[in-house]
Amino acid sequence: MANVTETAVNNRVVEVYDLFVKHMKEFLAEANLNHEEYTNFVNWADRLGRSGEIPLYLDVFVETYVLQAKYKDLPGTEPSLLGPYWTEGSPLVEGKPAKINMREDEPGEKLRFKGNVSDVNGKKLANAKVEWWQDDASGYYSNFDSDAPDFNLRSHFYTDENGDFEVESILPIPYSIPTDGPTGEFTRAAGYHSFRPAHIHMKFEHEGYETLITQVFFEGDEWLETDVARGVRQSLMTKLVDKGDYKEAELDFVLRFDN
Repeated sequence: MANVTETAVNNRVVEVYDLFVKHMKEFLAEANLNHEEYTNFVNWADRLGRSGEIPLYLDVFVETYVLQAKYKDLPGTEPSLLGPYWTEGSPLVEGKPAKINMREDEPGEKLRFKGNVSDVNGKKLANAKVEWWQDDASGYYSNFDSDAPDFNLRSHFYTDENGDFEVESILPIPYSIPTDGPTGEFTRAAGYHSFRPAHIHMKFEHEGYETLITQVFFEGDEWLETDVARGVRQSLMTKLVDKGDYKEAELDFVLRFDN
């Protein structure tokens, strides 16, 4: 008889699974699913996994509720979706303003963005790492669905001694999430449109503080109220100011202590 290797029980896994089963039973009782509907779901979930779209689906339709459940009533800047287009290894850019990595002839309207990073007690955070990524003027992300070079419109930089930063980039545009796979099937079946408003992804890191992953949105965007990913937060809105040959926007960010 083969030896059975004992595995330490992960109590958190058991706790979360038991809660999942408890609430799933309540959901099934309320939804009154028949077996055909359940089988259709299993087949769709199988296609979702085989297509590689699980991160896309969860980012668009689930992540926002996870964030709201944890952070809704806490001090500090509200987080928003990491999104499926995050990737590590962006280049460092320096200077003030720091120019986000892009092609020399990058299409799009020029954007200058200013901000400050502090903590919940008002202390300005010098040398905070800020990660920036966004879509291009065609609505695509480098390293994924764009024909641009890798790390186009992706960079990281650091705040100055006063917690300030300033960057130059292009204005992002609204875009549609992919709709040719199982995520698109769900979107159409639910009667949703597939568009996200224009936004900038930002990630903030500083020793002693909780990492903040969030997005910045712009007043007047037609998709703000119906964002398919429900990632818009009123506190993450900023106004675009026309400066002639570029648009300017600004927003400050507040980090929470890492408990």
